[in-house]
Amino acid sequence: MIFATVGTQLPFPRFVGALDAIAGRRGLRIVAQTCGDTDARPHLDRHEHLDPVTFDRFVREASVIVGHAGIGSILSAGRAGKPIILYPRRASLGEHRNEHQLATVAALCDRPGIHIAHSDEELEALLTTPDLMPFQLEQSANRTALVDRLRAFIAA
Repeated sequence: MIFATVGTQLPFPRFVGALDAIAGRRGLRIVAQTCGDTDARPHLDRHEHLDPVTFDRFVREASVIVGHAGIGSILSAGRAGKPIILYPRRASLGEHRNEHQLATVAALCDRPGIHIAHSDEELEALLTTPDLMPFQLEQSANRTALVDRLRAFIAA
């Protein structure tokens, strides 16, 4: 199962639509937290919002996590040792107030287990790649540095 999340603040129809199309073409089981997306998505197991216990259960059960470039999704994947695919929102497309998610993925693109998709085609290629490397938060100064970098991007 693939677990997709858009966060809790804004819908992300471009991303959710791409996931629905990919799930339909490829026969993938995708559970998606969709936060306000109202379009028909027949190929997704949709949840508007998830309580923390259910969210954590989906993270544990997923083979891969895919989401916007939000710190919560990144940290959840790292704590669970799951691969994460980031599909950043773009302010230029009206999806956020600034381009901080593009800055976040640029800063994290070299981290093992963090996979970046800037297009629907890249997203589909990653979702159909077997055995993506998992992302693991390191229990060291590197972990602290990563968390600090993520927090700095969110605060910007």
